[in-house]
Amino acid sequence: MVKERIERVKGTRDLLPEDMAKRRWVFERIREVFEVYGFKEILTPTFEYTKLFQLRSGEEVVKQLYAFKDKGGRDISLRPDLTSSVARLFVNKFQNVPKPVKWYYITNMFRYEEPQSGRLREFWQAGVELIGSANIEADAEVIALMIESYLSTGLKDFTVNIGDRVLLDEFAKMLGVEDDIGLMRLIDKKDKMSREDFIAALKDFGLSDEAVEKVLFLIELKGKPDEILPKAYELFKSDKAKEELKKIEELFELLKAYGVYDYALIDFGIARGFDYYTSIVFEAIAPNDLGIGSIGGGGRYDNLIEVFGGKPTPATGFAIGIERLIPILESKGLLPSFRLSPDVFVVYIGKELEVKAKAIEITQALRKAGIKAEYDLQGRKLRKALEYADKLEIPVVVILGKRDLAEGKATIRDMATGEQKSVAIEKIAKEVKEMLG
Repeated sequence: MVKERIERVKGTRDLLPEDMAKRRWVFERIREVFEVYGFKEILTPTFEYTKLFQLRSGEEVVKQLYAFKDKGGRDISLRPDLTSSVARLFVNKFQNVPKPVKWYYITNMFRYEEPQSGRLREFWQAGVELIGSANIEADAEVIALMIESYLSTGLKDFTVNIGDRVLLDEFAKMLGVEDDIGLMRLIDKKDKMSREDFIAALKDFGLSDEAVEKVLFLIELKGKPDEILPKAYELFKSDKAKEELKKIEELFELLKAYGVYDYALIDFGIARGFDYYTSIVFEAIAPNDLGIGSIGGGGRYDNLIEVFGGKPTPATGFAIGIERLIPILESKGLLPSFRLSPDVFVVYIGKELEVKAKAIEITQALRKAGIKAEYDLQGRKLRKALEYADKLEIPVVVILGKRDLAEGKATIRDMATGEQKSVAIEKIAKEVKEMLG
């Protein structure tokens, strides 16, 4: 009987030790920055009631979810992001705590999308949510934190592009567009289309040639404030739009104080895909040849807490796409090399139980001294054991035989030079530490 081989599920990855070493390194860099900024780690359930995501984005969102009925007949979905879960948690237990609440997370998400470069059905994000401050200082804090997070990984060739949903709403009113969300979604997809296809899509949406020209002018408003804001003040005439432009001016002044101004740009063509953003929105872009677009994004969502039954509460946050960030770091040579093999391989000669037991004791002593050590579980002949250590590039081998044990010693071998010396068993850990530097 031929047994069936089960393949990996589409849109998922098997992460090998090499992959996990890279991810752990990136997570540690980002976590350090999150915590320096005063954010505290949380984790919510992997699945929520589907209603949570429907309240946020409508019935259509179910098509993009891993949605199912559990054995109790309840409608459940794997989380597509953590913002909704965080908002639900805040409404349930934290509405009356001192503000702002500053939380972060590093975990996996699930979306039923067609897999492509940098986009999987199971993916990891590192993100923050800052809840309780309506001030532009909160937007500056999270944008600066996002920039610092990328810098902590060694990435320098990137920008965080900043737009504003209020201005897009005002722009839609200027054009007489009733379906402002539809227009925003179209603008959000502009980078995935050719200019000709984008213009055609705008016309199909019902825009006149004059309105199309205004949209093209808007999405070209990209650069530093001193260059872009004068043009924006000419385009936007309403008092509401002018107030928002003043906030953006202040935001960039605050980013100067944070020391991250050089990495921030205005980009009024950013809409962001989620409908719940209410003001400042932003996304990070790192030039690459991998076909990867945005490597993270976020924005202000002042209405979401109320949607989930809470008191009106302002909030802002972002998420960094780990599946997108790591390949870019790797392609730019920014990840360190990781040696996954142990520092020491302990080999015993012979089959006597007392020799095996002492080899284990030596291995444990090395481990307790903070040295990565393995003991030969296969009971190889010495030559084979040395070949194994050489193949795994293990720098030091400890050899123990019956005669060594009788003398209270073991042999330490430097695999790079082939040099060996006999050392008292109680001094092995100290000697190995010196050899490893």
